[in-house]
Amino acid sequence: MRPLLITDCDEVLLHMVRHFGTWLGEAHDIDFAPNGGDFATSMKRRDGSLLDRDEMWTLLDGFFPHEMARQTLVPHAREALAAIAQSADIVVLTNLHDHCRDARIEQLEAHGIAHRVECNQGGKGTPVARLIEEYRPSVTVFVDDLAVHHESVARHAPAVHRLHMVSEPTLAPSVPKAPHAHARIDDWRDARAWIATRFAEGQPAPALTGETA
Repeated sequence: MRPLLITDCDEVLLHMVRHFGTWLGEAHDIDFAPNGGDFATSMKRRDGSLLDRDEMWTLLDGFFPHEMARQTLVPHAREALAAIAQSADIVVLTNLHDHCRDARIEQLEAHGIAHRVECNQGGKGTPVARLIEEYRPSVTVFVDDLAVHHESVARHAPAVHRLHMVSEPTLAPSVPKAPHAHARIDDWRDARAWIATRFAEGQPAPALTGETA
Protein backbone atom coordinates (compact mmCIF):
# COMPACT_ATOMS: atom_id res chain seq x y z
CA MET A 1 0.00 0.00 0.00
CA ARG A 2 1.25 3.46 -0.92
CA PRO A 3 0.64 6.61 1.07
CA LEU A 4 -1.89 9.11 -0.26
CA LEU A 5 -1.65 12.90 -0.47
CA ILE A 6 -4.93 14.74 -1.01
CA THR A 7 -4.29 18.41 -1.70
CA ASP A 8 -6.33 21.49 -2.47
CA CYS A 9 -5.31 23.71 -5.39
CA ASP A 10 -6.11 27.42 -4.92
CA GLU A 11 -3.75 29.06 -2.40
CA VAL A 12 -1.99 25.71 -2.00
CA LEU A 13 -0.69 24.85 -5.48
CA LEU A 14 -1.74 27.96 -7.42
CA HIS A 15 -2.13 31.58 -6.37
CA MET A 16 -5.72 32.68 -6.80
CA VAL A 17 -6.82 35.65 -4.68
CA ARG A 18 -4.22 38.09 -6.03
CA HIS A 19 -5.27 37.37 -9.61
CA PHE A 20 -8.96 37.31 -8.78
CA GLY A 21 -8.56 40.74 -7.19
CA THR A 22 -6.80 42.13 -10.26
CA TRP A 23 -9.57 40.82 -12.51
CA LEU A 24 -12.30 42.27 -10.28
CA GLY A 25 -10.72 45.69 -10.58
CA GLU A 26 -10.14 45.49 -14.30
CA ALA A 27 -13.45 43.98 -15.36
CA HIS A 28 -15.90 45.03 -12.65
CA ASP A 29 -14.57 48.17 -10.91
CA ILE A 30 -14.48 46.25 -7.64
CA ASP A 31 -11.73 46.61 -5.06
CA PHE A 32 -10.75 43.36 -3.36
CA ALA A 33 -8.93 43.31 -0.02
CA PRO A 34 -8.91 39.76 1.35
CA ASN A 35 -9.21 39.76 5.12
CA GLY A 36 -9.00 36.06 5.84
CA GLY A 37 -12.78 35.79 6.22
CA ASP A 38 -15.75 35.80 3.90
CA PHE A 39 -14.92 36.82 0.33
CA ALA A 40 -18.11 38.87 0.16
CA THR A 41 -16.87 41.19 2.91
CA SER A 42 -13.58 41.60 1.05
CA MET A 43 -15.22 43.06 -2.06
CA LYS A 44 -16.35 46.65 -2.42
CA ARG A 45 -17.55 48.46 -5.49
CA ARG A 46 -15.71 51.65 -6.22
CA ASP A 47 -18.91 53.55 -5.44
CA GLY A 48 -18.47 52.26 -1.87
CA SER A 49 -21.20 49.61 -1.82
CA LEU A 50 -20.60 46.07 -0.62
CA LEU A 51 -21.61 42.91 -2.48
CA ASP A 52 -23.96 40.25 -1.21
CA ARG A 53 -23.08 36.56 -1.23
CA ASP A 54 -25.06 35.79 -4.40
CA GLU A 55 -23.07 38.43 -6.27
CA MET A 56 -19.85 37.00 -4.85
CA TRP A 57 -20.65 33.52 -6.21
CA THR A 58 -21.56 34.99 -9.59
CA LEU A 59 -18.17 36.68 -9.77
CA LEU A 60 -16.34 33.51 -8.74
CA ASP A 61 -18.21 31.64 -11.46
CA GLY A 62 -17.00 34.32 -13.87
CA PHE A 63 -13.39 33.75 -12.86
CA PHE A 64 -13.60 29.96 -13.14
CA PRO A 65 -12.85 28.72 -15.72
CA HIS A 66 -12.57 31.71 -18.06
CA GLU A 67 -9.85 33.63 -16.18
CA MET A 68 -7.91 30.67 -14.73
CA ALA A 69 -4.97 31.33 -17.06
CA ARG A 70 -4.11 34.30 -14.83
CA GLN A 71 -3.18 32.02 -11.94
CA THR A 72 0.48 31.44 -11.11
CA LEU A 73 2.31 28.55 -9.50
CA VAL A 74 3.04 28.61 -5.78
CA PRO A 75 6.82 28.49 -5.26
CA HIS A 76 8.25 24.99 -4.74
CA ALA A 77 4.84 23.28 -5.13
CA ARG A 78 5.71 21.51 -8.38
CA GLU A 79 9.03 20.23 -7.05
CA ALA A 80 7.48 19.04 -3.79
CA LEU A 81 4.73 17.12 -5.54
CA ALA A 82 7.20 15.55 -7.96
CA ALA A 83 9.27 14.26 -5.03
CA ILE A 84 6.21 13.04 -3.11
CA ALA A 85 4.86 11.25 -6.20
CA GLN A 86 7.89 8.96 -6.27
CA SER A 87 6.51 7.02 -3.33
CA ALA A 88 2.87 8.14 -2.90
CA ASP A 89 -0.35 8.64 -4.80
CA ILE A 90 -1.59 12.22 -5.20
CA VAL A 91 -5.12 13.54 -5.75
CA VAL A 92 -5.96 17.22 -6.21
CA LEU A 93 -9.35 17.82 -4.55
CA THR A 94 -10.58 21.22 -5.64
CA ASN A 95 -13.84 22.98 -4.77
CA LEU A 96 -14.95 23.89 -8.27
CA HIS A 97 -18.05 22.96 -10.22
CA ASP A 98 -17.69 19.77 -12.22
CA HIS A 99 -17.67 21.60 -15.55
CA CYS A 100 -14.35 23.19 -14.52
CA ARG A 101 -12.55 19.85 -14.08
CA ASP A 102 -11.01 19.64 -17.55
CA ALA A 103 -9.88 23.26 -17.35
CA ARG A 104 -8.26 22.63 -13.95
CA ILE A 105 -6.48 19.53 -15.25
CA GLU A 106 -5.13 21.45 -18.24
CA GLN A 107 -4.17 24.38 -16.04
CA LEU A 108 -2.18 22.23 -13.62
CA GLU A 109 -0.53 20.27 -16.42
CA ALA A 110 0.61 23.56 -17.97
CA HIS A 111 2.44 24.20 -14.69
CA GLY A 112 4.01 20.74 -14.69
CA ILE A 113 1.58 19.16 -12.22
CA ALA A 114 -0.13 16.10 -13.68
CA HIS A 115 -2.16 14.21 -11.09
CA ARG A 116 -5.72 13.06 -10.68
CA VAL A 117 -8.13 15.96 -10.18
CA GLU A 118 -11.51 15.68 -8.47
CA CYS A 119 -14.00 18.54 -8.18
CA ASN A 120 -16.14 18.98 -5.10
CA GLN A 121 -18.78 21.29 -3.70
CA GLY A 122 -19.17 21.70 0.05
CA GLY A 123 -17.18 20.04 2.81
CA LYS A 124 -14.29 17.82 1.79
CA GLY A 125 -14.64 15.18 4.50
CA THR A 126 -16.95 12.90 2.54
CA PRO A 127 -14.88 12.88 -0.69
CA VAL A 128 -11.70 12.34 1.34
CA ALA A 129 -13.29 9.32 3.03
CA ARG A 130 -14.37 8.07 -0.38
CA LEU A 131 -10.84 8.38 -1.79
CA ILE A 132 -9.42 6.49 1.19
CA GLU A 133 -11.93 3.71 0.59
CA GLU A 134 -10.77 3.57 -3.04
CA TYR A 135 -7.00 3.76 -2.53
CA ARG A 136 -6.68 1.92 0.81
CA PRO A 137 -3.48 3.87 1.56
CA SER A 138 -1.00 3.08 4.31
CA VAL A 139 -1.39 6.66 5.57
CA THR A 140 -3.08 9.81 4.25
CA VAL A 141 -2.20 13.51 4.42
CA PHE A 142 -4.71 16.24 3.54
CA VAL A 143 -3.60 19.80 2.68
CA ASP A 144 -6.00 22.75 2.43
CA ASP A 145 -6.11 26.49 3.11
CA LEU A 146 -9.62 26.60 4.61
CA ALA A 147 -10.34 25.68 8.23
CA VAL A 148 -13.85 24.46 7.37
CA HIS A 149 -12.41 21.63 5.28
CA HIS A 150 -10.04 20.50 8.02
CA GLU A 151 -13.02 20.31 10.36
CA SER A 152 -14.97 18.31 7.78
CA VAL A 153 -12.10 15.85 7.27
CA ALA A 154 -11.63 15.51 11.03
CA ARG A 155 -15.27 14.51 11.28
CA HIS A 156 -15.47 12.08 8.35
CA ALA A 157 -11.90 10.74 8.13
CA PRO A 158 -10.25 11.33 11.54
CA ALA A 159 -7.21 9.12 10.83
CA VAL A 160 -6.02 11.58 8.15
CA HIS A 161 -3.11 13.90 8.95
CA ARG A 162 -4.29 17.46 8.26
CA LEU A 163 -1.91 20.21 7.15
CA HIS A 164 -3.14 23.80 6.97
CA MET A 165 -1.40 25.83 4.24
CA VAL A 166 -2.06 29.38 3.08
CA SER A 167 0.50 30.09 0.38
CA GLU A 168 -0.58 33.67 -0.40
CA PRO A 169 1.81 35.88 1.63
CA THR A 170 -0.58 38.85 1.68
CA LEU A 171 -3.33 36.66 3.14
CA ALA A 172 -1.50 34.23 5.42
CA PRO A 173 -0.79 36.64 8.33
CA SER A 174 -4.52 37.32 8.80
CA VAL A 175 -5.52 33.63 8.78
CA PRO A 176 -5.10 31.79 12.10
CA LYS A 177 -4.15 28.13 12.18
CA ALA A 178 -7.14 25.89 11.55
CA PRO A 179 -8.19 24.37 14.91
CA HIS A 180 -8.68 20.93 13.34
CA ALA A 181 -5.34 20.86 11.52
CA HIS A 182 -2.36 19.01 12.98
CA ALA A 183 0.10 21.60 11.65
CA ARG A 184 0.28 24.93 9.84
CA ILE A 185 3.01 25.31 7.20
CA ASP A 186 2.83 27.88 4.40
CA ASP A 187 5.99 26.93 2.46
CA TRP A 188 6.17 23.78 0.35
CA ARG A 189 9.82 23.16 1.21
CA ASP A 190 8.90 22.65 4.86
CA ALA A 191 5.58 21.02 4.03
CA ARG A 192 7.31 18.41 1.88
CA ALA A 193 9.47 17.36 4.84
CA TRP A 194 6.46 17.26 7.20
CA ILE A 195 4.48 15.10 4.77
CA ALA A 196 7.44 12.77 4.21
CA THR A 197 7.73 12.26 7.96
CA ARG A 198 4.05 11.37 8.28
CA PHE A 199 4.39 8.89 5.42
CA ALA A 200 7.55 7.33 6.89
CA GLU A 201 5.94 6.89 10.30
CA GLY A 202 2.95 5.15 8.73
CA GLN A 203 0.65 5.87 11.67
CA PRO A 204 -2.91 7.25 11.74
CA ALA A 205 -3.29 10.86 12.82
CA PRO A 206 -3.76 11.51 16.53
CA ALA A 207 -6.99 13.05 17.76
CA LEU A 208 -6.64 16.72 18.64
CA THR A 209 -7.97 18.38 21.78
CA GLY A 210 -11.75 18.30 21.69
CA GLU A 211 -11.86 15.57 19.04
CA THR A 212 -12.87 11.99 19.72
CA ALA A 213 -10.46 9.30 18.59
